[in-house]
Amino acid sequence: MRNQLAKIFTVRVLAVALGLGILYPSLAIADPTPEGFTEFLQTVWPDAKAQGISRKTFDAATVGLKPDFKIPDLVLSSRPKVDNTGQAEFTKTAADYISKPYIEKMAAQGRVFFKQHQKALQSIEAVSGVDPYILVAIWGRETAYGSYNLPHDSIRVLATLAYAGRRKEMFRQEFLAALKMLEVGVPRSDMKSSWAGAVGLTQFMPTEFFKHAADGDGDGKIDIWRSIPDALASAARQLQGKGWVRGQGWGYEVRLGPKADCAFEGPPDERPIAQWVDLGFQRANDKPFTEAQLNKPAYLMMPAGGYGPAFLVPENFKVIRLYNTSDLYALFVGHLSDRIRGGGDFTTPWASFQQPRTRTVHDLQARLQALGYPMDKIDGKIGSNTRKQIGLYQRANGLKVDCWPSDAVLAHANANAQR
Repeated sequence: MRNQLAKIFTVRVLAVALGLGILYPSLAIADPTPEGFTEFLQTVWPDAKAQGISRKTFDAATVGLKPDFKIPDLVLSSRPKVDNTGQAEFTKTAADYISKPYIEKMAAQGRVFFKQHQKALQSIEAVSGVDPYILVAIWGRETAYGSYNLPHDSIRVLATLAYAGRRKEMFRQEFLAALKMLEVGVPRSDMKSSWAGAVGLTQFMPTEFFKHAADGDGDGKIDIWRSIPDALASAARQLQGKGWVRGQGWGYEVRLGPKADCAFEGPPDERPIAQWVDLGFQRANDKPFTEAQLNKPAYLMMPAGGYGPAFLVPENFKVIRLYNTSDLYALFVGHLSDRIRGGGDFTTPWASFQQPRTRTVHDLQARLQALGYPMDKIDGKIGSNTRKQIGLYQRANGLKVDCWPSDAVLAHANANAQR
């Protein structure tokens, strides 16, 4: 009987550990190896052939190719199971990511860039409907206005991520698309990339290149590596393809009404702006919403929970997030575009607060999910749903509602689970 109880206890402890993402060394999967990488590459050949990639192109790209096990987002026993290293959008506080001095510097450079390329930008706007100031902000963020050189080889990092990454199938498709780029004549020397394999001046993933690359300078060629108009037109076409709404802004800084808190955040609570006004929300600059704006749907976005500005964001904010899936990235681009246009700083300042450890966020996500709070991902990243569910938990348990992950909230949730 005692042995049977011990077995039951062991199984329960193991289940809890797995639910919180705690892996015992004996359960660790063997690390990827260079030899396994070489074998993996050959499994890709049938798919590459089916997509029209020649054996000559495939071999030239892969024979002798070595994996890069130093890049982020790999499943390696030497790294934490939850690791957002290399992703500033999830490791910096909002105040640090959207640093006022940095934004001011970027805005000044953006105004110079806008004047230099105004004709091309206006032409691109006429065709795509995309706000040219948003394009300049993306250009500034992605390229530091042309001064940033991408450090990686796209073929190498995409192959590594397809072999040993956390999102193998997605990166397998990106790897195949990168091989196809070589097949259609893109030089290997142009395939410099971010750690995730994005190429070109505005950092296109290879699958996006085939969907949205455009000729912006009218020379009959598409060159997102050297032609600024081509790169900008391609970014605009990508945003247009993802649903950009012509004439709509990216968002509005607001003050919360007395009937609302940060637990209202996120796309599931999207509603017409008029309904937010009924809840007491007001624009932070005290300007009234126009009739057209009042009829548009928007959701509440508070990237620092209760410790910073709040925003009502319509469809175009979602579109920017599809360019780079991060609230902070989209906010940076939107705010920078406003500053380039001549706007000022946020009305509400960022409060002093700590960025929680990735493990704390991950374990709190797992615990709240076990307590019945819907979590779309257990990944250690502080997205709008994570903030929302924390706020709802705090609201339900009589805690201060700040929608922010902390060791204190995790300890409360753990204690609550044991009752």
